[in-house]
Amino acid sequence: MRWLLIVLICFMLLLQYSLWVGEGSLAHKHSLQREVIVQQKKNETLREENLILAGEVKNIKGSMEGIEGVARKNLGMIKNGETFYMVIEKKD
Repeated sequence: MRWLLIVLICFMLLLQYSLWVGEGSLAHKHSLQREVIVQQKKNETLREENLILAGEVKNIKGSMEGIEGVARKNLGMIKNGETFYMVIEKKD
């Protein structure tokens, strides 16, 4: 009977150890939950960026004004008859 009690106590201690320490423990679970929350925030940020980019693509595909705006902004396009002025600010 005494051996059975010792075996049960050892088994209980082994289960407690796995509950508090190592993979699958409560600390590990909380760590994974924090990682999931951080990843969800990153995903939401990327989702918002994707919506903005999708709007820009739709604008570019939908009209010549959209294409012209992108060309002016990113490529420095100017039309015939326009004069380009570059303002350079002095650094103090």
